[in-house]
Amino acid sequence: MKIAIEGAIAIGGASALSTTLGVITLGKNLSDFRSWWRKRRAPAPAPTSADIDTAKDILAGLVTQQWRDETALRSLCDPEPMPLPWRSTEHRELTDHPEIIAKGTVAFPGLQVHIAGMVRNFRALRCRRLVILGDPGTGKTTLAVQLVLELLRTRQPEEPVPVMLSAARWDDRVHPRLQDWLAESLALDYPALRAENLGPGTPETLVRRGEVLPVIDGLDELPAGARADILAALNRTMCETDQLILTCRTEQFAESVEQMGDVLTASAVIESQPMSAAAAADYLQACLPPVPRPVWPRVLEALRTGALPALSQVASTSMGLWLVRATYIAPRVDPAPLLELGRGSAVELHDHLCDQLIPALVNARPPADGPAQPFRPQHAWKPEQVDRWLTYLSRQLSLSQAHDVAWWYLAGYMSSLPVRMGVATAIGIGIGIAFTVMTGQPAAGVSAGLPSAIVIMVLLGPWFTEPPGHVDFHFRGRLTELLPVLRDVLIVGALGALVGGLTGFLLAMDAGLTVGMEAGLKAAKEIALVSAVWSGVLGLIGWAERPTITATARSPRSTWQADRTLTVIRIVGGLVVGSVAGGIWLYTNTNSSVAIITGLLLGLLLGIMVGRHHAWLAYKLTVPRLATKGRLPLRAMAFFDDAHRLGLLRTEGPYYQFRHIELQQHLANGQHLASEKKQRSVH
Repeated sequence: MKIAIEGAIAIGGASALSTTLGVITLGKNLSDFRSWWRKRRAPAPAPTSADIDTAKDILAGLVTQQWRDETALRSLCDPEPMPLPWRSTEHRELTDHPEIIAKGTVAFPGLQVHIAGMVRNFRALRCRRLVILGDPGTGKTTLAVQLVLELLRTRQPEEPVPVMLSAARWDDRVHPRLQDWLAESLALDYPALRAENLGPGTPETLVRRGEVLPVIDGLDELPAGARADILAALNRTMCETDQLILTCRTEQFAESVEQMGDVLTASAVIESQPMSAAAAADYLQACLPPVPRPVWPRVLEALRTGALPALSQVASTSMGLWLVRATYIAPRVDPAPLLELGRGSAVELHDHLCDQLIPALVNARPPADGPAQPFRPQHAWKPEQVDRWLTYLSRQLSLSQAHDVAWWYLAGYMSSLPVRMGVATAIGIGIGIAFTVMTGQPAAGVSAGLPSAIVIMVLLGPWFTEPPGHVDFHFRGRLTELLPVLRDVLIVGALGALVGGLTGFLLAMDAGLTVGMEAGLKAAKEIALVSAVWSGVLGLIGWAERPTITATARSPRSTWQADRTLTVIRIVGGLVVGSVAGGIWLYTNTNSSVAIITGLLLGLLLGIMVGRHHAWLAYKLTVPRLATKGRLPLRAMAFFDDAHRLGLLRTEGPYYQFRHIELQQHLANGQHLASEKKQRSVH
């Protein structure tokens, strides 16, 4: 008895303690919630000048660290910036009135200007806006990176922080204003700006106050219409004090200016110029160790005196000069071949350098640790794999006489007949098994499965030539398009009820009129519901499904993801129909597992087959076959993205292209394979 009383007292004490702790915890939570609610309702305090300066310093530090790492990786400023020659463009149709660009004379008149002088000229511009033009391989991005670092190194507290961004990331349909896109990019790329101690909305505040200088790289990687839209958006949304640096290929910029019917307001426009042999030799000598290989002084002296015309021509561009450094200086190999090839054809020398380009890039740029970086791959690839896969792509382009690599084009690189037969057979067997289980009659399964396999094989044919699509659920201006969908739902539901009711009545009328009426009414409800849901889902998918217009598509990855999303939505819609059908079969006393599984399988099949865009599914059916033959990796899109980061591919809208057409032709002709074979035979 005593033990029981003591136990009761202990339990009561524990209960009281637990209740007390619970009340205290609840009170604390309520107090925290009230404080949070008050803070939420209270207006956010305006950032002080000290807050803005702190945020700018943090951003400047992050950008400096980011691009110092990249310049070290790409050897852009080691031991000094590449002596890229630039001067103001002579194409008057591409630039604004001189008096609007700068007070007095037009800036950038010289042929060769050191990067510090370039920055001084930039700061002397009236609005500090600069467009960097040039042909492929002339160093537009290199100059932009050098400008970013020099602007950061010499930045005064009142000056904005330069931030480099890819033009392919800006979709002006989502962000019509430069400021909105810039603020979102800052918040995404530099999460430290969203720290609580900096206050809310720091990225937006920096952009609104003009404390960020956007350096937009690669406008030419957008399709023509999108390029013109971006230029128009810049003119529309920049105010007088907004600064800008923009890079683009000359031809594409000229097309966009003509299409827009205007120039980029108050922007100076500069173009690349050929580099002199003496400047190229001085740069290569600065990159060499103090005691280089004995052949190097002979190479440099011959380059200066003009005894190596082929080498002089190749080294006149930043791309060619970088090729020489990447293939001979960085790996510390004997430069003797430059003496022989440098006296011959520039084409042969360029091909020779291209032989070593892929291994040099892959070995010099290991995968990035952490967030994605512009010039670092995200996956590890072997040089011979990259070479083999790019060779396959270059040969496909050569056969089709095309320049674009599109992920949905891969489905046309192989015959679709084997995969269509395999998929149709698998689905036909699945349908046959489902009907056999439902009816208990194998003949019914064969009767359903065989025709289904034939029909599916025919329906799969267009998949391998269909362009990508996307889903668009915007209702503004499209509500009237939904009326036919509603009309079709009512009509199909009514027809389903009529057919189902008559069928049920005729099948059951032998048992009596009353039984026949009840069976007909039940069948009418069931078939009407299934028919209405089926029609509604198909109609809604058809209404929301839209083709991806290549003129407005921003990047290959975005079109790939959009078509995948569309496929998922169609599958979900099909499963809805299948679930309704399975529920009805379950209601009619069908075996529960049979009803559910059969309904879901048929719904899944419906979701896969409907629609007009199956590019993602065709891609998924094709890439494993290409991978088994060694033509492309199983992660083809990841490889394309990394080849873009390595500088081997570029993007233009939804397409990939070889960044250097010479490399594409070199790989397609198989010249690198012959060179490798010759080298192996020598060794």
